[in-house]
Amino acid sequence: MPVFSNYAKYYNLIYQNKDYKAEAGFIDDLIHKYAPKAKTILNLGCGTGRHDCALALKGYTLTGIDISKEMLAVARNSIKSFDPKYTAPAFHNGDIRTVRLDREFDVVTSLFHVMSYQTTNTDLHNAFNTAAVHLKPGGVLIFDCWYGPGVLCDPPSIRTKELEDHEIAVTRIAKPKMHLHKNIVDVNYQIFIRDKKTQQVEEIQETHSMRYLFYPEIENILQTIDFKFLDFIEFMKDKPPKKHEWNVCFIYRKQV
Repeated sequence: MPVFSNYAKYYNLIYQNKDYKAEAGFIDDLIHKYAPKAKTILNLGCGTGRHDCALALKGYTLTGIDISKEMLAVARNSIKSFDPKYTAPAFHNGDIRTVRLDREFDVVTSLFHVMSYQTTNTDLHNAFNTAAVHLKPGGVLIFDCWYGPGVLCDPPSIRTKELEDHEIAVTRIAKPKMHLHKNIVDVNYQIFIRDKKTQQVEEIQETHSMRYLFYPEIENILQTIDFKFLDFIEFMKDKPPKKHEWNVCFIYRKQV
């Protein structure tokens, strides 16, 4: 079953407390630091497009790619009332391992752990190669991922999340299973959606396999496709990762 196929319509509710505006500000700061003249951004794995919209409101021209048609439907619906003073993001269906738009961009981003969904070496290499193909010479790649040292120092545990709006109440239970010799965590989601009007309950189950990554393996892959390491920092914090930090942001430049 493709991930996000069933609960795409509940995705924005589940992540309603995620501060996309602040995260876009963090990415904007990195762009100003490493690619100050950048105007165009390709976002690999755009999901429901909330990072894209927040960055577009900062003056960038955004193109988002996602494999989930259900997530893209939410994204496209969200831009129907986009502020006309800015260019609304353009969203395309595609696999970030293989998609080719025949265009180059100033910056390529991949956010909210999309690269950790690339669970094989081939998948990861192909996703990074897609970034390289679409970057102008000297362009910048910015992505975050599950960081290996953090996952091993602070292993995943069962977590429950409860959210609601005026129509539904959602309970999501995440049960992880670690595969230590593969550097993968299977996150088994069990989601209950209760309709407040009818009291009917819908149950959804999905498994998201997430690969936790280490700096040497990322460096090894990106060097083979002519990327130069610039920095890696804790996501939303401009400082080197601590050993318990799960979410780390990497910045690379495509060689000229």
